[in-house]
Amino acid sequence: MPLRPSQTTSVQRFNGNASSTDDDTLAVEEPLEIRVEGRSIALTMRTPGHDEELATGFLFTEGVLRSAADLLDLDVCSANDGGPGNVINVRLRDPAAVDLDKLSRHIFTASSCGLCGKATIESVRRSNNAHSPVGRASRPTTPATLLTLPDRLHAAQSTFRATGGLHAAALFDPTTGDLLATREDVGRHNAVDKVIGRALLDRRPDLATLGLLVSGRIAFEIMQKADAAALPLVVGFSAPTSLAVDFARESGQTLIGFLRADRFNLYAGQLA
Repeated sequence: MPLRPSQTTSVQRFNGNASSTDDDTLAVEEPLEIRVEGRSIALTMRTPGHDEELATGFLFTEGVLRSAADLLDLDVCSANDGGPGNVINVRLRDPAAVDLDKLSRHIFTASSCGLCGKATIESVRRSNNAHSPVGRASRPTTPATLLTLPDRLHAAQSTFRATGGLHAAALFDPTTGDLLATREDVGRHNAVDKVIGRALLDRRPDLATLGLLVSGRIAFEIMQKADAAALPLVVGFSAPTSLAVDFARESGQTLIGFLRADRFNLYAGQLA
């Protein structure tokens, strides 16, 4: 399916008193309505492309799906240009197993926040009570391996290099540092949902041993999604929030922030 992560627009550039007209490349932001069995569940602002992964990851971290086996089909409408449209309908193998009346809450999530549709933070905490502490990664990692991750992710961020306007998330092997899936999006939480969704659709058996790498701030919803996917290690280039650190310590996750080419901070957990 064609991707539409960027578009070109005319811009007037200023350099001191001099100006010129030129083309600029922008990151695309459009709404995606996620439906389950025809019912509207959520509206998120995202970068078009990989919408099946986004819907799968979102519904999994929301507790609607237990695994990819719960999926019967994902129907993405097509736009006039043949690219992905802005509605995706998820059909379940056993619709009776899900309380659709309870799910029809019309969550709106902006591209900067994955929790805007939640009534309270406590409701999110309660939704994760079924998850036991994930503990530390079963695959060992070292500072030397972690310090290779910034260059690896930057090399994979092709649309960010063109636009400067996208976040990125990746699943990586903590032992080797290899990136196993990388996605970009205008929303941090969308990029995370996409890589989790990709792993589910690929039916990876090792998800609980991998690490999650994010390019931006590590907020509470990032830790919550990682915990829902049983990801034991979360690494970010920027700062974590206080609630993210508290959540990581309570859930047994390892949390690393301010990862640079030569340093990082360990906020929760430990390195193997």
